[in-house]
Amino acid sequence: MNSGTVTTAALSLGAAAIWGGGDFAGGIATKRANVFRVVAGAHACGLLLMFALAWATGEPMPPRVSLIWGAIAGITGAFGIAALYKALAIGRMGVIAPVASVITAVLPVLFGFRTEGMPDRLQLLGFGLALVSIWLIARPDGEIDSHRGLGLAILAGVMFGLFLVSGKQAGQHGVFWPLVSARSTSTLLMLTIVAFSPRDPRPLRPAFVPILLSGLFDSGANAMFIAATRHGRLDVAAVLSSFYPASTVILARMLLKERISRMQTVGIAGALVAVALISAR
Repeated sequence: MNSGTVTTAALSLGAAAIWGGGDFAGGIATKRANVFRVVAGAHACGLLLMFALAWATGEPMPPRVSLIWGAIAGITGAFGIAALYKALAIGRMGVIAPVASVITAVLPVLFGFRTEGMPDRLQLLGFGLALVSIWLIARPDGEIDSHRGLGLAILAGVMFGLFLVSGKQAGQHGVFWPLVSARSTSTLLMLTIVAFSPRDPRPLRPAFVPILLSGLFDSGANAMFIAATRHGRLDVAAVLSSFYPASTVILARMLLKERISRMQTVGIAGALVAVALISAR
């Protein structure tokens, strides 16, 4: 196991844990306010955080191509977040988040195979086990309608997959400034949609705290993911960061009293084995 793989694994798992918390907060916020207003507010908070970190760390301004890739990541990520938050608001959190994450992992894995070559057999086994584990975490218990929000979850997964690929390209020359570009683009896009959408009479005040948390958590996790891709393979970072449903499921169990089934428990255990296999290179 080399140090680059260990660093990539640690940063990716950290991103997964924080992303899951951000998704939980975003789902709560979207129950209280219009989804586009939620995303606009969350991304504005994330923009301020990324700008502050870029300034505080003295990170040099990257080439224009990195900022362009950052803008592309911002557009795909904004639509992905909007689709996911709406799905989390109308569906069951313990089902929506894992379905989106399985789809999220597929495109970056294929892109990584194409650009970085095939990983070794242990990692391939880990990738397969990871996808099965995520699906087990998503398996409904049959007592609750598991189809509500499923189409939005699939759309979110596709958009997130494109975000991860774009983020890898954007992060070749930096971490924070490409995310400033991403958050600037996504915030402007969401504010434009809000401006031309029917007015939502619900006040934003009850959703302020979850909006703030979702914006800070999501942007922080994005930075960790981009840092992970700078130390190792995109497919490794994408698969490990796609375990973010685990923290969403745990938070839903703790705070919303959603039941964790036996199969979800098996899936979480399988995820731990998958992490060991993927990180063993």
